Parts: sequence; structure tokens; C-alpha cells
Amino acid sequence: LIMIILNQTDVTPASFILNGIPGLEDMHMWISFPFCSMYAVAMVGNCGLLYLIYYEDSLHRSMYYFLAMLSLTDLVMCSSTIPKALSIFWCHLKEIRFEECLVQMFFIHTFTGMESGVLMLMALDRYVAICYPLRYSTILTNPVIAKVGLATFLRAVFLIIPLIFLTKRLPYCKGNIIHHTYCDQLSVAKLSCGNIKANVIYGLVAAFLIGGFDILCITVSYTMILRAVVSLSSADARQKAFSTCTAHICAIVFSYSPAFFCFFFNRFGSHTIPPSCHIIVANIYLLLPPTMNPIVYGVKTKQIRDCVIRIFSGSKKIKSYST
Repeated sequence: LIMIILNQTDVTPASFILNGIPGLEDMHMWISFPFCSMYAVAMVGNCGLLYLIYYEDSLHRSMYYFLAMLSLTDLVMCSSTIPKALSIFWCHLKEIRFEECLVQMFFIHTFTGMESGVLMLMALDRYVAICYPLRYSTILTNPVIAKVGLATFLRAVFLIIPLIFLTKRLPYCKGNIIHHTYCDQLSVAKLSCGNIKANVIYGLVAAFLIGGFDILCITVSYTMILRAVVSLSSADARQKAFSTCTAHICAIVFSYSPAFFCFFFNRFGSHTIPPSCHIIVANIYLLLPPTMNPIVYGVKTKQIRDCVIRIFSGSKKIKSYST
């Protein structure tokens, strides 16, 4: 009877051991180099974008405010995982306290949800800019941008908090070794000897409420954009309209492609795909968008290119651009 009571009360480990990438332990040092390089590019690129948007008056528009939200989200998202992953690869510092694991889990899932939400807001921004160009500045005012940005953040927070509590309540008696580089919700829950059905179901519900809703809005927005662009009589006008969406479409591809892989692997492919492949893609999912977004927007957006050239050349001339 005493043993049963002890087993029921002492079910929360003081810490977990993040084991990195299983099967590739001998290659951790080599894997760390592309991770570190991408993280450095992500930090420099997104901090540079934030500085540029703050510094340049010509970038004080809704499109770039949403881009600033995306950059902030990307910085938090990759910083929640990559420093710990590098400490595992370089210094073998694999231990993470239970509370720290839950905090990391909260930041990862909240800001991946925020990333999806900001991409949806950017699609709506392009829809208004192309379909209602004369009303663009009156529809997307600064207060409206602040409110929808806050609503997107709060949506992610309130949907993820229950998932954290569901994970915290579980009894953990299958060891404390997590075969991952960070505290993914399902990877942690699988160490429990309790019933994790509520975690799985709620995780699916949260994914559909965030990702499903955002993908639906993005699809509807681009359907309306396509109809509006096709109806334009001038080929130059059509090309210009399409070009304003190119960077955003690239950001969607970089974000959702690895997300879909991770989602379907966790539910359907765990017995056919090596765990090491899943963990590498899971890290790429959190690292690729922060790395590529500032590069794509810097290359594809003329206003940002001109601002960068103007800063490095020392020119103080400020041009005015149309939406």
C-alpha cells in the first residue's frame, strides 16, 4: 500500500534529459554547424529588419508592421529551441528542469501559432491592398493593426495554456529521457504512464483552430486576389500586383511545408520514418522560416532593398512608394 501511494505521488520528475537526435549522436558536432549558421543568419536578418522598419519612415505602413510582427515571432520561436540544442551538441548539457521544459513548450507552441496567425494577417493585408487600394490606409489603420496583432497573440496563448496544464498533470513513470532536442508536447506526453488521450485530442483541436482557420483565410484571400488580378486589363498591372505577394507566398511555403510533415509524422508516420529524420525536420520547422523570411523579403521587396542601399551608401534621400 505504501508503494502504491509513493508511486501515485512521486510521478513528476525533477528534470528531463534531452537526448538530441537519436541515432546520430556521433554527428552532433557536424549537425551543429548548419544549425548555428542558420540561427546567426536568423538573428542578424530579423534584428536588421526590425531596425530598418523602425528607422525608415517610408516603411511605416501596415505591410511592414505585419512584417515586424513576423520578425519578432521568428526571433522568439528559434531562440526558444536552438540555444538549448547547441548546448546539447557542443557541451552535452542535456538536462532541463521540468518547469523549464513546460516553459519552453509554451513558447514553442504559442509562437508557432503566432507565426501562422501573422501569415494569415499578411494575406489579409495583401487582399485589402490589391482589392481595395483606395481604402487601404483607412481600413488598416495603426489601431486596427495593433488590435488584430494582439488578438492573434492572445488566441495562441489561450489555446496553448490548457495544453501545458494537460501535460503538467500527467504522471511520468516511463523514465525521463526525451529523444528530441527540445520539449515537444507529444514527446514529453509519451513518457507518461497515464492516459494521454486528452492531450492528443486537444492538440489536434488547437492545431485545427489555429492552423486550419489560418490556412482557410489565406486560401480565401488569395482566391479573391487572383480573381482581382486576372480581371486587370494591363499586363504590367497584373505583374506588379503578383510581385507584391511573392515574398509572402515564399514565407507561407517555408512555414507550412515542414509543419505539415511534422504534423502527419506524429499522427501517421511514426513507424515508417526514422525518428532522426522527424527531429531534424522539427528543428528545421522552427529554424527555416526565421532564417529565410528576412532574406526573401530583403530580395523581393524593392522598398526594403532601397532602404538598405540608402543606409549603407549614406544617402539621406527618402523615396515615397505606393502600396
